[in-house]
Amino acid sequence: MWSRLVTVLTVLAGIAVGTAAPALALGDRARVVLTIRDPRVTESSGLAASVLHPGVLYTHNDSGDAPRVFAIGPDGGVLAVLTLGGASARDWEAMAAGRDDAGRPALFVGDIGDNLHGAWPSVSVYRVPEPSTLRDATVAATRYRLRYADGARDAEALLVDPRTNRLYVATKEDGGGGLYRAPARLRTDRVNVLHRVASVPPTITDGAFSPDGRTFVLRGYLDAHVYSAPGREVASLDLPLQFQGESITYTRDGKDVLVGSEGAGSEVWRVPLPAAVAPKAPATSSRSPGMQAPERTDPAASGPSHRGRDAAALLAAVGGAALLAAVARRRRR
Repeated sequence: MWSRLVTVLTVLAGIAVGTAAPALALGDRARVVLTIRDPRVTESSGLAASVLHPGVLYTHNDSGDAPRVFAIGPDGGVLAVLTLGGASARDWEAMAAGRDDAGRPALFVGDIGDNLHGAWPSVSVYRVPEPSTLRDATVAATRYRLRYADGARDAEALLVDPRTNRLYVATKEDGGGGLYRAPARLRTDRVNVLHRVASVPPTITDGAFSPDGRTFVLRGYLDAHVYSAPGREVASLDLPLQFQGESITYTRDGKDVLVGSEGAGSEVWRVPLPAAVAPKAPATSSRSPGMQAPERTDPAASGPSHRGRDAAALLAAVGGAALLAAVARRRRR
């Protein structure tokens, strides 16, 4: 986590010295829809919108926590904790909604991080059923082992195509990574091989498919890229400045994306997609963060936009970067 924090602060400091932050171009369109206030959630690293429970988001902590997933309500409170039975949490980085073998809603959690860049010959993805009732429970997890055909990688993005239930992993590399596709049918009795199908931008921290599967999005620390197929980018969008932007998922109507960050008391932002790439999903009447965009009367819409917050965050980041640089110089003496 320390190395990633240094990377984020360095990027933000470079923006401050060079040009204005690109996220400012969003103006008043991006909004905070909830703040995760539970003290157990300190490193929200993955995000998935519930299929069964409107307005509910699922998240998990980064490395160092128990193998558990938190169900977050529209007010930012934890509604349930799902402990994955038989699983371990070495370096959980991402999650996605999908289906089980019977076609029922399921959650996939990716233990796919590798901060040592090649130390792990294989990584794991766990699948658990999405519960019909939200309460604390231990759920049996199905484990799938994965390895890259061209050698071990660090990754933080796990995607599931809703049309085929096929898994994709986007690697995180400073010079640009790769999008890797898993076999159409995952096996539990052998290691499943991931094959590279496209290149992706540098430092991808998460990704998600739209609810109808027509597009998918990959995010970095400052922006996101929308694709209609592997390697075919059709749009990009700036993201609000966050302490450590780690996660992204689509709203259930497919019109916006929700983006999260690590850190205690982290905020989840709703960011509209460009109209040209917004999936043609049917609208719903819900105003919850997992569903459609808020109306002007929604309390979330009356909160502050990210313009002022970004300025404050940028100043804090620059100060933090300066402090880290000073510490680094002191250690070298």
